[in-house]
Amino acid sequence: MSKLVIGLTGGIASGKTTVSDLFAKLGIDIIDADVIAREVVAKGTPGLAAIVEKFGDDILTPDLELDRQKLRTIVFSDNAKKDWLNALLHPLIREQMQLQTASATSPYCILSVPLLVENKLNAMVSRTLVVDIDEATQIKRAIARDNSEQAIIESIIASQASRTQRLAAADDVIVNNKDLDWLSAQVKDLHQMYLNIVNKNL
Repeated sequence: MSKLVIGLTGGIASGKTTVSDLFAKLGIDIIDADVIAREVVAKGTPGLAAIVEKFGDDILTPDLELDRQKLRTIVFSDNAKKDWLNALLHPLIREQMQLQTASATSPYCILSVPLLVENKLNAMVSRTLVVDIDEATQIKRAIARDNSEQAIIESIIASQASRTQRLAAADDVIVNNKDLDWLSAQVKDLHQMYLNIVNKNL
């Protein structure tokens, strides 16, 4: 089991995946809440069966997988349905995060959770690492990445913790407003710092 759990978070299009990929290249185990969220509703899971029971077979693709776009459309405009879905999924995701964190074997591990601050999951981690980006760059990158309209991206940003709230919860910050070399250098510095913390606690 890893001696240190680093909670990685940041707003939409802040660069969390790029950062976690850089840590992975340094041999660090990554536990990704987004990946787990897909796994707990994969074909044949109790999670998917519960969603079908609630919303009907129309929620499935022809391959009997979850139609995420359809589900998103249903719950996005209906708070009661969104609350029901969160009540189903959050415990399943949290359980998997705990199991995977407990079985990590690198000196420290990264638990990547987009809504770490919003869902008050700080208790699951030793330190919180925030990938910080200014909102204008965030909007520009999200539109380019997701091919979405600006209004949709702005509504997602508004539904997440503010930049100020996220930074207030941070133990460590990576500023992602330059190129990949700049980002990589920050990751390497933090990697060394986390290894030092682990070694001190041995």
